[in-house]
Amino acid sequence: MKTAHDLVAAAKARIQEISLDHAEQAILDADVLIDVREADEYAAGHIAGAIHVSRGLLEFKLGNTPELSSRDLNIVLYCKNSGRSALAACSLHDMGYLNVLSITGGIDAWIDAGKPVAKPALPSFD
Repeated sequence: MKTAHDLVAAAKARIQEISLDHAEQAILDADVLIDVREADEYAAGHIAGAIHVSRGLLEFKLGNTPELSSRDLNIVLYCKNSGRSALAACSLHDMGYLNVLSITGGIDAWIDAGKPVAKPALPSFD
């Protein structure tokens, strides 16, 4: 029987992860940056420019969104600490996406490095 850790380790053996040192350039070069965490995690703070597509809906969302259906898109994924994004990258590879990267360490590593985090602005009720 496999554990979640086993599945993540197997996924990481199949995908291409990028270090934090190379993440900013990969994001600039990407056609789309996807945060695969849950909605509340995304709302608490995310990498600027990221769209939110939770891990549980990723395959459906990409498969049903014409702008995201091209298999040669340059896609960068991240999550909290790179487990979910590794699993997501595997799924996208299985779907035929050719250029998928996962950020090693996820947003936790991003924040620990002092990199900026975007937060949605709350409406003013003044």
